[in-house]
Amino acid sequence: MQLPYVNVKTPEGNLTAWMEFVLWGFADIPYLQWFLFGMFFVIYMIILLGNGTIMVITKVDPALHTPMYFFLGNFSFVEICYVSVTLPRMLMNLGTQRRTISLVACATQMFWALLLGAAECFLLAVMAYDRYVAICNPLQYSLVMTHKVCIQLVAASWITGIPVQAGQTLQVFSLPFCASNVINHFFCDIPPVLKLACGETFTNELMIFVAAVLFVSAPFLLILTSYSKIIPTVLKLPSATSRTKAFSTCSSHLTVVLLFFGSAIITYLRPEASHSAETDKVLSLFYTIVTPTFNPIIYSLRNKDVIMALKKILFKY
Repeated sequence: MQLPYVNVKTPEGNLTAWMEFVLWGFADIPYLQWFLFGMFFVIYMIILLGNGTIMVITKVDPALHTPMYFFLGNFSFVEICYVSVTLPRMLMNLGTQRRTISLVACATQMFWALLLGAAECFLLAVMAYDRYVAICNPLQYSLVMTHKVCIQLVAASWITGIPVQAGQTLQVFSLPFCASNVINHFFCDIPPVLKLACGETFTNELMIFVAAVLFVSAPFLLILTSYSKIIPTVLKLPSATSRTKAFSTCSSHLTVVLLFFGSAIITYLRPEASHSAETDKVLSLFYTIVTPTFNPIIYSLRNKDVIMALKKILFKY
């Protein structure tokens, strides 16, 4: 497919700078295009319905007006935004077989995917901190986790990543792109886009590593630290009912953490030599689609408060 381009004069000579890219996605399996469209469309509807339901019940049910459910509602909102950055474009590409995306649209998609991914990491860390305070310092919980503090923590989860992710995106798209304009991925993620860049990309790869440490590894270590304190405290609880309830809320959170962080860490922190386009696609599906799909299922099936709130809303109407 021939796409518009401009010639850019550089010290090295003439380079072809593409003004549009092709999101290759799953074009290598043409016989499954409509099956994939139907499957991802159903998944998108499940994500919108499931996470939307979590948002509604945590907002309207007074019994769920606690910090834990405030963070859960916000996490579900971030999940909806995150998946909406990638899935609608993928569905359009599968449905129309027109896979082109402009440079500006690609940069915009990359920025929002990075920002929302960072927000998810921080929110999961905040949720772990909330469980730590609730279980390890229950007498101080209402004093520490005030509504103002909860809002500040959510705001910080959103805002902290803006300068770094904006800088990363600008740095990537300031590079000249040549030779090929085909991004072998289903969205504009940094690694597959960088493969199309000409010239030295060491600085960009270093930035990816630093950002991964700041926004993936650091929150993950905070979560592990929180649970290193939580688990021994839960095991010391005298009541079996209390232990079961504590483990129920914690295990739901830990399941989501392992799904999201596991695939993200492998994607961004494994050696460059072990990268392959197909592996990256599969891993990306986990943290962009699988986690948002299972998040409401994990929290609702293992949480009696959420089930009760949902029943009240359903029977009310």
